[in-house]
Amino acid sequence: MKNLSDAMHGMKPVLLMTLAQLTFAGVNVSVKLAVSHGMSLKVLIAYRYMFATAFVLPLALIVERKNRPKLTPMIVLQGFLCGLFGGALNQLLYLGCVVVTSATFASAMGNLVPAATFILAVIFRMEKLSLRTMPGKLKLAGTAVGIVGAMTLTFYKGVEFDIWNTHIDLMKIVGRGGGSSASVQPHSSNHLLGAVLGALSCVSYGLWLIIQTKMSERYPCQYSCTALLSVMAAVQATVFALCTERDWSQWRLGFNIRLFTVFYTGALVSGMMISVIAWCVRMRGPLFVSVFNPLMLVIVALASSLLLNERLNVGSLIGAVLIVAGLYIVLWGKGKEMKRLNQLVPIPYNASSSMEAEDCQDRKSIEIVIVNASTQNENESNNKDGDNRIENIARSEYKNHQTSADGHSSKEITRFDSPS
Repeated sequence: MKNLSDAMHGMKPVLLMTLAQLTFAGVNVSVKLAVSHGMSLKVLIAYRYMFATAFVLPLALIVERKNRPKLTPMIVLQGFLCGLFGGALNQLLYLGCVVVTSATFASAMGNLVPAATFILAVIFRMEKLSLRTMPGKLKLAGTAVGIVGAMTLTFYKGVEFDIWNTHIDLMKIVGRGGGSSASVQPHSSNHLLGAVLGALSCVSYGLWLIIQTKMSERYPCQYSCTALLSVMAAVQATVFALCTERDWSQWRLGFNIRLFTVFYTGALVSGMMISVIAWCVRMRGPLFVSVFNPLMLVIVALASSLLLNERLNVGSLIGAVLIVAGLYIVLWGKGKEMKRLNQLVPIPYNASSSMEAEDCQDRKSIEIVIVNASTQNENESNNKDGDNRIENIARSEYKNHQTSADGHSSKEITRFDSPS
């Protein structure tokens, strides 16, 4: 029974990320339908984060009222940047790519996020290029393969084909008039613009992942982080929409696809699912989150063929395969790098939210901390005694932790941080 519980705990981030990708796939389809109905994309994004704020802010105030750290100017600044790069700007770029190309094209471009995150991490010195090592070569090769795939997706088309044609086109059903959907169908002249928007959205998303990781260290409350992101994004998107959208009728919502889209993308996706991603980033890191992006591509391709009557072409297929291959080459390199960081120390874990408290109870408040391999290599000649001493201390603390009355420890967490 204990083994089953441990296995379920280990699968929790995987199941949550799978659910998140299923939910995100619905965004591409619903946004296509809303724009086909004539809704302004800028107004849609503003409403999206208004709904997200209305959903997640009360949740954060109730669930994390006892253990939420005090807001500081640095946390507010990080929240503003998260709202910009992970919210308003990112969605304006990504959904713009969806509108001018296709849902499948945009999903394929989204798989460049790990490559963009790796490049940004190198620029900000959070990662080392390490071209003399196999992990460094793999990450660089994966990034290059992903870029080649994006270029193939953009500039090469080839023969068109259907995955599963049902002759159903919801865009014609919800569009204002019989030919309205033609205005939002992808054209060859729009693929270059769509590729630029998609690539910039990946850079924006990568910046959000990096800032979110830093913010979680100071403000480890996923609901409050999401609420802060939603509030900032709602203000930013609303101000931008008011300044650029002159048609006030665009702000009118009725009981139609517009209301469904802003509620779905706001309350469910930007509200709940971003909380899930923030938690997964904190538990497993930004690279773990990025590995699930190809799942969304498969779901969107199937849904677009079934519901939007979209056709794929050989160039899209080859480009998507190359992008996904580049993604997993980067992750392969990261996995090899993690194997080099082979000093594992079990430590007590101090839960800071209700979800983390449940997670903490499931695994007896134990977290794995990794020692940087470069530090080990520099001290390789004299680290055997130190390793034994660290192992003995860790075992002693772990035994003391297990014998505590409630399975939790009040000791402060000791971390072996990377020199970088």
